[in-house]
Amino acid sequence: MAIETDSLVSKQPFASETEQTDDFEASEKAKRVRLKVDLRLCTIAGLLCSLNLLDSGIISSASVTSMLKDLGLDQGNRYSFSILIFTVASVCFQLPATLAVRIVGPRIFFASITFAFGLITLCTAFIHTWKEMIGMRILLGILMSGIYPGLALLISSWYRREELQLRFAFLQCGEVIVLATGGIVNFGLNNLDGRGGVKGWQWMFIVQGLVACLIGIATYWWIVDFPEKAQESFYFLDEAETKIAVERIQQDRGDVLPTPFSWPEVLKHFLDMKVYGFAATFFLLNLVSTALSYFLPIILQSGMGFSTNKAILLSAPPYYYTVIPVVISSWIGDRYRLRGPVIIFNSLCLIAGFGMLGFADQVTVRYIGTFLATGAYISNWAALNSYQASNITGQWKRAVTAAAVTACNGLGGVAGSFIVRQTEAPRYPTAVWVSIGSHILIISIVLAFSVYFYTANSKQRKGKKTIERTEGFRYTY
Repeated sequence: MAIETDSLVSKQPFASETEQTDDFEASEKAKRVRLKVDLRLCTIAGLLCSLNLLDSGIISSASVTSMLKDLGLDQGNRYSFSILIFTVASVCFQLPATLAVRIVGPRIFFASITFAFGLITLCTAFIHTWKEMIGMRILLGILMSGIYPGLALLISSWYRREELQLRFAFLQCGEVIVLATGGIVNFGLNNLDGRGGVKGWQWMFIVQGLVACLIGIATYWWIVDFPEKAQESFYFLDEAETKIAVERIQQDRGDVLPTPFSWPEVLKHFLDMKVYGFAATFFLLNLVSTALSYFLPIILQSGMGFSTNKAILLSAPPYYYTVIPVVISSWIGDRYRLRGPVIIFNSLCLIAGFGMLGFADQVTVRYIGTFLATGAYISNWAALNSYQASNITGQWKRAVTAAAVTACNGLGGVAGSFIVRQTEAPRYPTAVWVSIGSHILIISIVLAFSVYFYTANSKQRKGKKTIERTEGFRYTY
C-alpha cells in the first residue's frame, strides 16, 4: 500500500539547482536510499532500454547476411521501409504508452511489454517474406513505444535534478554494453549458419528473443514503482526509507504526487513551447542514432571493405568505447550543474567524428571517426534527457514531455533510416552532411534556450516571474 505523502509536500520555495544546500544529502540514510535506487532501477532500466538497440543490433547484423535476399528485402527500399515502419508504429503509441506507465504501474507495464517483445522477436526467425517482416516490425514498434519515455519518466521521478545526467548515463551504459555484446553474439550465431536447418540470421532472432522473454519475466520482480508507492516494490524500501525518498524529491522540486488524471490536465502542457524545443533536439539527435545503429555494419562492409563477419564484429568496439565519454561527460554535468555546455561539446565531437568518416581517405581514420560519433550521440542522449527533466515540474508534464521527445526521437529515426544510402558508398555524403547539419542546429537550439533560461532566472530572482508555476524554481542550463 502506498504511504500517505500529503504531509510531506513542502510549501516553502525551492532553491535553484545550483543553490540548494547539501544538508539533507549529507544524511547517510539518504545516501543509502539513493544507492538502493541505483542498484535496482538503473540496472534494470539499462537492460530494458537495450531492447530497442537489441532490435537494431539484430537487424543490422542480419542485414549483411542472407536475410535481405531470403525475405526479399534487398529489392528497392524494402529494408529501409522495415526500419521506418517500426518507428512510425512506435511514434503513434508514444503518449498513451507513457501515460500507461503512470496509470498501470511500472511492474505490470514493463514486464508485459518486454516479454511480448521477446516473443515477437523469436517469432521473426520463422517468417518467409518481406511482408511478414513488415507485420512483425509494426508489432515490435507498438511494444517498444513506452520503453524509452516510460523509463525516462520513472528515473526523473526518483532523482534530484543534480543527479539525473549520471543516472541516465548508467542507463545508457547498460544499453550500449548489451548492444555491443549482442554484436559479438551475432557474430558467433552467424557461424551457426545451417545448423539444424536454421540460418545464421534466424539464430540471432531465436536466441536474443528468448533472452528478452527471460528479462521480461525477471522485470516483474526487479523493477521498482514510483517513489510514493515504493513499498509496493518487491523487497525494496521500507516505510521509513520510502519517506526519505519522497522527501528528497519534495525538497528538490515538489512534484512527487501527480494531480488527478484528466485529458485537459495532460494536453495543456503541449502549449509550452519548451516541449517543442526539447523535442526538436531529440529529432536531430536520432537522425544520427538510427543511421549508425542500423547501418554501421553496412558502412563497415560496403563503405570500408570489411567482410561480413568482420563488419559484424567491428561494429561492437565503438559501443564499448561510449561508456567512457558518457560517464565522464555526465559526471561533469551533474558535478558542476552544467547542461548546455556538455551538449555543445558532445555535438562538436560528433561533427568531428562524421568529418573523419566522410572526408578522410584512410580506413583506420574513418573507423576512429565512428568511435567519436557513436560516443558523442550516446553521451548527448543522457545530457538531453537530464536537460529537459531538470527544467520542468509536475508528473503529467514529465509524462507529456517524455512522450513528445521520444516521439520526435522516433521521427528522427524515420528520417535517419533513409540518410545512409548504399549507392553513395564508400563516402555516404548525405549521411555525413545531414548529421553535421543536425548537430549545428542542436547547438543553436541549446544556445537559444540558455539565453531564455538566464533571462527567466534573472526575473525570478527579482521577484518578477514564477517559473513552471512553482515558487522559487529556477531553470538549469
